Amino acid sequence: MSVVRTATGERLSSVVLAPMPAGIDRRLLEKTRPQRVVPLASPPTGSDLKPVPGDAGPPVIGHTLSYIRYGSAFTRARHATLGPVSWCGFVGEHVVIAAGPEATHQVLTNPDKAYSQDGWRFLVDDFFHRGLMLLDGDDHRVHRRVMQEAFTAPRVRGYVHRTVPVLREEIPTWPQGRQLRVYPMLKRLTLDVATHVFMDDRSGPEAEQVNQAFMACVQAASSIVRRDLPGTRYRAGLRGRALLERYFRAALPAKRAGEGDDLFSALCRARTPEGEAFTDDDVVNHMIFLMMAAHDTSTITSAAAAYYLAANPEWQEKARAESLALGSDVPDLAALQSLETLDLVIKESLRLAAPVPVVMRRTTKDTALLGHHLPAGQLVMAAGAVNHFDPAIWTEPDTFDPDRFSDSRREDKAHRDAWIPFGGGVHKCLGMLFGSLEVTAILHELLRHHRITVAPGYTPRWDNTSLPVPADGLPLRLEPLGM
Repeated sequence: MSVVRTATGERLSSVVLAPMPAGIDRRLLEKTRPQRVVPLASPPTGSDLKPVPGDAGPPVIGHTLSYIRYGSAFTRARHATLGPVSWCGFVGEHVVIAAGPEATHQVLTNPDKAYSQDGWRFLVDDFFHRGLMLLDGDDHRVHRRVMQEAFTAPRVRGYVHRTVPVLREEIPTWPQGRQLRVYPMLKRLTLDVATHVFMDDRSGPEAEQVNQAFMACVQAASSIVRRDLPGTRYRAGLRGRALLERYFRAALPAKRAGEGDDLFSALCRARTPEGEAFTDDDVVNHMIFLMMAAHDTSTITSAAAAYYLAANPEWQEKARAESLALGSDVPDLAALQSLETLDLVIKESLRLAAPVPVVMRRTTKDTALLGHHLPAGQLVMAAGAVNHFDPAIWTEPDTFDPDRFSDSRREDKAHRDAWIPFGGGVHKCLGMLFGSLEVTAILHELLRHHRITVAPGYTPRWDNTSLPVPADGLPLRLEPLGM
């Protein structure tokens, strides 16, 4: 038990540091378990609210490096030891961690309008300025209404139709019979898909520069040094943003004038029945954000699913049988949605390796979260990936078990926030249908041409400097189907 005290030493309450649940690295417990729990802020007198317990961690950097190393295992550890509402030092600030279904639901649905997107703006505005997830209130509602015109069912079918030929051209050429770093191969593939579907273009030297610029922007978001200094990730991110602006602005006039069916053209022409439309600046800002979000999250999910298929060959063979049963015809949206085994595998992969494990908010006023006092201006991390391992919801949560999403079990329905890989509330991902179909199409083509294997005992280590990325590139083997 640890006593929570005010700055003057007054005893406020006691916090029981619970034992760590199964599945969490014991070294993490030793590194992150608070030695002295202190309150974030004293609750208003007479409010009956509790202080948020936690600790700052090492000076300046706080627990940033622990999060980068352990990702959702770190937020799970804080949840296990301190409860659903705690705080820690992070990238130079004190951040409240909201974890567990009830806490994340309250933050993401924001019923009393106490949480703003300034939590994201603090981290990424310099690199993804006015992307949809950074907007609030009426501004967000208008932009989301316009953007929905680019994600209607007919348009998504068109995007799928553009996606499959790219996959069929590239995936059969991947080397077989030796260990490969699959993650960078998937990243190049999803960038090629994104440039073709979103830009009506194909990858080349210029696209590789664009890819590097996107990576620099994503990595800069978690910089501890947040100034434009030589040799820093922050400076690389600023240079990357400038390159992306030049790239999209140069292409914008032709997209405005043309009649293309790619996403860039759709954003240029999108208009609501009320006449709302995007300015040139809006289109550039949204394209930079959407291109990053589309190919990064699809890469992470495809990589995780490829690993789990390799590590669980019985599921791989079951999924392959369904894919081969479709024949050699180019699959449309309905065909991809008929691949039930892949659907279960992808959902389970999203649970175990959420591509966006946390979302950031900032309080606009004093508020209460599950009986805890949060002051105005407080940075808040809604750690949705923690929900994916809640033993009250999931059977053996650290075990790969796609059947938990089957109609006979549907463990994800135990709570409305049990499984939230696409976020929640009004900021839930607009592109989740296309993203899921793209990952399905990638895995479908991969299974049609290759058998995926993994070295015995291997498990990926995810680097969380930005979004989760396998630190070693995910070494897998692709074998001919006859083996």
